Amino acid sequence: MPTPLAAAIDPKQLQQAIRASQDFLFSQQYAEGYWWAELESNVTMTAEVILLHKIWGTEQRLPLAKAEQYLRNQQRDHGGWELFYGDGGDLSTSVEAYMGLRLLGVPATDPALVKARQFILARGGISKTRIFTKLHLALIGCYDWRGIPSLPPWIMLLPEGSPFTIYEMSSWARSSTVPLLIVMDRKPVYAMDPPITLDELYAEGRANVVWELPRQGDWSDVFIGLDRVFKLFETLNIHPLREQGLKAAEEWVLERQEASGDWGGIIPAMLNSLLALRALDYAVDDPIVQRGMAAVDRFAIETETEYRVQPCVSPVWDTALVMRAMVDSGVAPDHPALVKAGEWLLSKQILDYGDWHVKNKKGQPGGWAFEFENRFYPDVDDTAVVVMALHAVKLPAENLKRRAIERAVAWIASMQCRPGGWAAFDLDNDQDWLNAIPYGDLKAMIDPNTADVTARVLEMVGRCQLAFDSSALDRALAYLRNEQEPEGCWFGRWGVNYLYGTSGVLAALSLVAPRYDRWRIRRAAEWLVQCQNADGGWGETCWSYNDPSLKGKGDSTASQTAWAIIGLLAAGDATGDYATEAIEKGIAYLLQTQRADGTWHEDYFTGTGFPCHFYLKYHYYQQHFPLTALGRYARWRNLLAS
Repeated sequence: MPTPLAAAIDPKQLQQAIRASQDFLFSQQYAEGYWWAELESNVTMTAEVILLHKIWGTEQRLPLAKAEQYLRNQQRDHGGWELFYGDGGDLSTSVEAYMGLRLLGVPATDPALVKARQFILARGGISKTRIFTKLHLALIGCYDWRGIPSLPPWIMLLPEGSPFTIYEMSSWARSSTVPLLIVMDRKPVYAMDPPITLDELYAEGRANVVWELPRQGDWSDVFIGLDRVFKLFETLNIHPLREQGLKAAEEWVLERQEASGDWGGIIPAMLNSLLALRALDYAVDDPIVQRGMAAVDRFAIETETEYRVQPCVSPVWDTALVMRAMVDSGVAPDHPALVKAGEWLLSKQILDYGDWHVKNKKGQPGGWAFEFENRFYPDVDDTAVVVMALHAVKLPAENLKRRAIERAVAWIASMQCRPGGWAAFDLDNDQDWLNAIPYGDLKAMIDPNTADVTARVLEMVGRCQLAFDSSALDRALAYLRNEQEPEGCWFGRWGVNYLYGTSGVLAALSLVAPRYDRWRIRRAAEWLVQCQNADGGWGETCWSYNDPSLKGKGDSTASQTAWAIIGLLAAGDATGDYATEAIEKGIAYLLQTQRADGTWHEDYFTGTGFPCHFYLKYHYYQQHFPLTALGRYARWRNLLAS
């Protein structure tokens, strides 16, 4: 626990903390100019990669002992594995970890698996897991394909303008689902060597499982009825447009593989695409397969003792946010490290048309993606942050930078959704009924506009003093005003949770509408102050997505404390009313929790993949966000060292 809070901040200590943080981040920059740290999720990524290699017969390319050690290390005392730190254990995650260990040859009698089995059975066993867990088990005969929702391949052939096409799914759902159309049509069952069963994980006994999707007792049961019709057609061998749909899905998958081998920049899309190729009987030494396998390998982290797999990689995001933190904390805009980073970002601008163009015919390319390579899926959030990062630095090719920013801003403007906000990857991707289909049990089938992405765009407009269509700006502000919660906060879709959303919106409103939204800004600032913990920090649990009464509540973390400070400083800039005591307590918390090497550490996950279902720990969040907060505080107090 931090020591008792100081009454005032020591300028020398503040400057030393800033310098130490900067020095650490400078030491982490790659020679090419970018910053990139681990993006941690849960053990399912590693378990599914083990499964993939077992299916392809390529497990020899994995350090199997290290993968086993990682899975063992992640098991908690209660016997299960977590979705996020401290969640008490998650059923589906635990079943997949158990599967991974069994595939690695660990016997069911191993004490770790005995303990895991008790945890799993107490929570209902395999029958209560998510659809994607069951699908992976079906691939090796440990679940029956009859219990998996049907997705007929003819949906690939639905023409543009239909009530539904694959482009009404979110980019991540689309890139993961199209290859699964092939897998779910073929329904392969691959023999494992040595053979395994997981019958011991059925609480009711496998012989007693009902292989039908359960009814929900509401309007969504219409999809259960449709699924039974699809399955009847399969039983009767009635497959309208089957071959055409499968061919279209195969072509779609092949067209979207990057030259580097990646698909969609995310492990689920990459693994599912390789499973589709396996179902289509591609050879293991086919160049397409080999590129894909190499791409999966690049998502892995191997240490002396462990092998684990990231769900995604975040170099563009990490680089842009580190650059902003450096400039905010006093690093010269033309510092060689920032110049190199800026030039690297310019080289990653995407000038190809991607999936976004299907629903956005007017926009021209100009965005950035999250990853090293992902030309089909640039996103608005990354692009806005990159624009702000580039705007803040001075490059030798300033004209090129200016043109790149102009192109990016024009692309973002073209992506504004009907309600007035912005989504991450697509335009008007908001057919919420898709979350009710049995296949969509993660409730992440769409990509609607959100307050945090919208705020990022408006912050970009204000911070970079961009000329932006006034009617578009008015619509965006109206959207944000409508999204404010009764307590004064805003929901955070891509970070945990209301602390993230509120900080982002305050950063935006303070720049683009301080006069008109002063009372909204004050309400949000008051909410932040009320959420401050006794130790001076802020924290919010991932459970706040499940239980709104937990808004802004949780153990303090460095990243979430930084968000609150950033939001309060922005609110003070807008209203002139600074929550000075709360801000200084937060700064004191950051100073007291910084480690000797200039870093901060937090165990908690503060990034969001899918609310309630998938969470992330960005290992740089606990570094650059505190530096941003310290830098902006120092600038406000005129304490920033020159």
